[in-house]
Amino acid sequence: MTVFVLSGILVLALAGCACVVWASRGGPRWVRAVAAVTLGAGELVRRSGRTNSNSGPDQGSSGTLDG
Repeated sequence: MTVFVLSGILVLALAGCACVVWASRGGPRWVRAVAAVTLGAGELVRRSGRTNSNSGPDQGSSGTLDG
């Protein structure tokens, strides 16, 4: 079951990427709409990755004490 869900997500991501390329070459209106949604979702994923990776103040420290 998990394989089917992940395969479906992969197919949707690839279709979105194809729509972005097609829209950049002047595709129909629905392709431009799908491309806009795909680019917006990518921007949301990028922003969420930044906030999660920078959430802790001591995230880069090794935990050792000098002295």
